[in-house]
Amino acid sequence: MNIIAAIISGLAGTMGMTLLMSMAPMLGMPNMDIVGMLSTMFGQANRTLGWVFHLMMGSGFALIYALLWSLGLGAPTLGSALVFGTAHWLVVGMGMAMMPVMHAGIKNGQMPAPGLWMTKQGGMLSFAGGLAGHLLYAAVVVLVYNLI
Repeated sequence: MNIIAAIISGLAGTMGMTLLMSMAPMLGMPNMDIVGMLSTMFGQANRTLGWVFHLMMGSGFALIYALLWSLGLGAPTLGSALVFGTAHWLVVGMGMAMMPVMHAGIKNGQMPAPGLWMTKQGGMLSFAGGLAGHLLYAAVVVLVYNLI
């Protein structure tokens, strides 16, 4: 397992996913501002903190991918990336339904609750957009990981 490659590939994957999310409204998709959601996690909006959390989570998930590959579960290939990205979204999307329990910004009304797979913020388009973002993230992670 190459820890440095995992961290760098996670940052690259996160940036790719963020670019797709920022373009989503221009493509007719709902606004998927995960940085904004993370920025209000502890109360008052702080986009810098949101970016830090977003990039840390991206690196953390890439470390999990690399650990799983090193344990023989999948391999750093594009096919494996698509499976990992899908599983990643299915698990993380379920966690979105639990956000109101631990998110100060949702509790105090600064931000609406995203719901299961963010479907309260755009229905099936949010589900599809989240899946597309995680597939792109996983593909970039694999490509960059293999380059380093």
